[in-house]
Amino acid sequence: MIDLRSDTVTKPSAAMREAMATAEVGDDVFGEDPTVNRLQETAARMIGKEATLFVPSGTMANQLAVRVHTKPGDEIIVEAGAHVVRYESGAAAALSGVQTCWLHGHRGILQPAQIEAAIRPSDYHNPPTGLISLENTHNRGGGSVYPLETIAAIGKIAERHGIAMHLDGARLFNAVAATGIPAAEYARHFDTVSFCLSKGLGAPVGSLICADARRITPLRRLRKMFGGGMRQAGILAAAGLYALRYNVTRLSEDHARAKRLATMLAELPGVRVDPKLVETNIVVFDITETRRTTEELIATLKGQGLLVVPFGPMSLRAVTHLDVSDDQIDEACGIFKRVFV
Repeated sequence: MIDLRSDTVTKPSAAMREAMATAEVGDDVFGEDPTVNRLQETAARMIGKEATLFVPSGTMANQLAVRVHTKPGDEIIVEAGAHVVRYESGAAAALSGVQTCWLHGHRGILQPAQIEAAIRPSDYHNPPTGLISLENTHNRGGGSVYPLETIAAIGKIAERHGIAMHLDGARLFNAVAATGIPAAEYARHFDTVSFCLSKGLGAPVGSLICADARRITPLRRLRKMFGGGMRQAGILAAAGLYALRYNVTRLSEDHARAKRLATMLAELPGVRVDPKLVETNIVVFDITETRRTTEELIATLKGQGLLVVPFGPMSLRAVTHLDVSDDQIDEACGIFKRVFV
């Protein structure tokens, strides 16, 4: 079975498993796990922040950021398709007592003028705008990369209004691979940055939230409050260290495979996708003109040995990752042709 449902389905390699098996461990709640500490120090250097905190998931990292930057009754500005509001079970409202202002971006990208217009006036009838959260790359935008100049312009607006900025960088290193812009250059415009180890980087578990040193103490307390304090977590951190050492530069291979897949899909009758818009490892394609349902096509593709997911009423998503080879992409192209032609 060729699994293109998500880059979350990656499994740790034999070498990563060996690193996990031999990891030096301690009690991380006491700050005494040496492998966790090395992972956090490594991530801080890569992101250009003073400190980082290892957490179980990207959802927890995002929600820690929401909580540390806001107070109950605040509002956060997000893109309408952002992970923080679409795939995190209403956590911002449940855990932090904030409401969300959804703005519709083009392929998930918001413009500075949109954000400035959405900032609430200083009037006690309005909830204060406490946070602006951006997502790079943007999942529902089809793996779109946030232009650095747009981020910088939004950052200036946030600074002028005294509003914190958070980057959901779950796939930040995909943006780095696509543009050549260092992660730290993206990150410097944000107060907090999170990124996942368990997607394209291939680790089984974990994310990092990165910030200046003064925020790490409250973030650590909130991690404990949210149930994210782990003990001998070095076994997991070792996988993250391996991923950062060996699996970052190879992300461009996933991008090339996604582009090749999109180019083939664009040639199929009834399928609509623009390969020029496939910037990273996510391919979203419209099937309206096939006159078949997403459920029907997913079942048919699965029967042929290929897994994808629905991504709207009439669209499907395919994601390339380190567990999918060039040969498997060739095979996937063959399956798509048999099913759609």
